[in-house]
Amino acid sequence: MSESITRRKLITSGLVTAAGVAGLGGAWRIADKYGFLAPDHQGILGMGEALTYGAQRILMSRHSLAREFDRSQISKIIPVNGEPPKTEAYQRLLANGFADWRLMVDGLVDHPSTFSLVDLKRFPSRSQITHQACEEGWSFIAEWSGVPLSYVLHLVGVRPEAKWVVFFALDDDWDSVDMPEAFHPQTLLVLGMNGQELPTRHGAPLRVRVPRQLGQKSKKYLSRILVTDTVKNIGKGWGAADPEFGYSWYMGI
Repeated sequence: MSESITRRKLITSGLVTAAGVAGLGGAWRIADKYGFLAPDHQGILGMGEALTYGAQRILMSRHSLAREFDRSQISKIIPVNGEPPKTEAYQRLLANGFADWRLMVDGLVDHPSTFSLVDLKRFPSRSQITHQACEEGWSFIAEWSGVPLSYVLHLVGVRPEAKWVVFFALDDDWDSVDMPEAFHPQTLLVLGMNGQELPTRHGAPLRVRVPRQLGQKSKKYLSRILVTDTVKNIGKGWGAADPEFGYSWYMGI
């Protein structure tokens, strides 16, 4: 029996025991200690959210891969959900071809940095043809090209106490992923789509692509990435803006 399987059994047993002896509070503390507690574990659906996320992370947090497709399977029609930001600041960046845009990466890192589009395009690039499924029912297959998020995180030097990577967008939207998802090889900072520059309506100048989760997780129009050990002080503390409107924080597929 492998060490990882043994550890999973111990954690799972500990959760069950804690829930029986000390109630949910004890189970939550153990789950939080091992990184198996979703930020939106409170509220009416909190127990279900916690169990779904915890089970996924115990079983396949690092090794599972989203299916990748052949180029011939790229969708002919690619839906768009939402319009680009209408703010003066975004329109000014757009008019200038995003030459003045910068991505800030800070928080629990050794080397807080800002990157231009030119900088990001110089970094090692990866392409993947993956399926984007929307929680509203529509989906498509596209080729996404960009920099592995893990490369940027290694570049800035993520500190050991970090637990979450938070994405802030130019349209004031925000979301977060845990460290296994952030360092997963398929998680990309996307610069291109289907062999072209990333279209404006699909998130230019930069979006994150998280192919193991529903499309809502792949935030567009990025402006900042924050590495942190807590999301409790952001919004309502539920890890994203979406749970405030009835969606789950964890959107695994």
